[in-house]
Amino acid sequence: MKRTIPTQPGLPLSRRGMLKGLAAGTAGLILNPLPMRETLAAPAKEVGRSTVSFVTGEDRREMMMQAMKPFEKDIKQGIKGKKVVIKPNFVVNDKPLSATHPDAVRGVLDFLEPLYKEQVIIAESTLSRTGTSQGFRNYGYLGLPDEYNVKLVDYADDSYTRHWILDENKHPQPIEITDSYLDPDIYMISLTRPKTHDTVVATLTLKNIVMGAPRCNPAGEGNQKGLMHKGQPVGLNYNMFLISQLTRPDFAILDGVEGMQGNGPVGGFPMPHGVAMAGTDCIAVDRIGLESMGIPYEDVGYLQWCAKAGMGQGNRAMIDVIGPDPKSHMKKYQLHDKIEWQLEWKKMEG
Repeated sequence: MKRTIPTQPGLPLSRRGMLKGLAAGTAGLILNPLPMRETLAAPAKEVGRSTVSFVTGEDRREMMMQAMKPFEKDIKQGIKGKKVVIKPNFVVNDKPLSATHPDAVRGVLDFLEPLYKEQVIIAESTLSRTGTSQGFRNYGYLGLPDEYNVKLVDYADDSYTRHWILDENKHPQPIEITDSYLDPDIYMISLTRPKTHDTVVATLTLKNIVMGAPRCNPAGEGNQKGLMHKGQPVGLNYNMFLISQLTRPDFAILDGVEGMQGNGPVGGFPMPHGVAMAGTDCIAVDRIGLESMGIPYEDVGYLQWCAKAGMGQGNRAMIDVIGPDPKSHMKKYQLHDKIEWQLEWKKMEG
């Protein structure tokens, strides 16, 4: 079902509590996206300290629970009266290392079970023409409804709303965003592995939601996710910044028991890491995730811009870590072969 409403390009309509005052700056950005430095010289509002939990080990299911435990009060308050959605990350249906492990989902459900008595939705929309149901099958998710009060959902069938990004010529480009990502009555949990990426250096919890939001129905009317890549790598970073104003996770979890390095997000190879991290601020979680991967935070454009715009805390000195020092558990991920090309986004900073 299509539901289209007129929106101003770049207008922040976030269901995730987007900061007031960003609207004018963003509208100017989409109409005149260069230079970035002056436009994002200061956040729309000062962001306070953020907290990220960091745990180590080998038991993925238990680690998810331990990573969430420090935020029990926040989660209990956040889910009250809302529908809880867990958004895993599949990308495609035939690359297990690219996908969120079902035991990570089990750990999240174990944590939620005493706090939330309603049915939990596990939702994704993959790029594969065989559909997300095949991904649920291939990745071992089909048994979850027998173990928990959950429902597996393909967001390819969800309604959508038209919003705006930029094309390769920096002109406004309409894009269809899945309505569930915009629903203020949904509490969305982003659950994904840390992975290297072929265009924006790394894919973490924010990207899991932002790139999940464009309508994707490869077996039907097509894939809107490709529109985000126009003018890459600068364009993808920038379009992710725009869509981040519409939707971000309410809670973010990185399952780094085994990450992906090399030519990710689907063509890489394993990084046995043995870590997990979580928090209510996805920018802070991803900041710590990069630190644990040995990737400079300054190299990831979309996180830089989102932090500068006040969407979360990117200043490491303002992030408190519960648990061991991430630097002591850092493993240097091999980056994508095209890493130098990916850093062209920095030209927009000039």
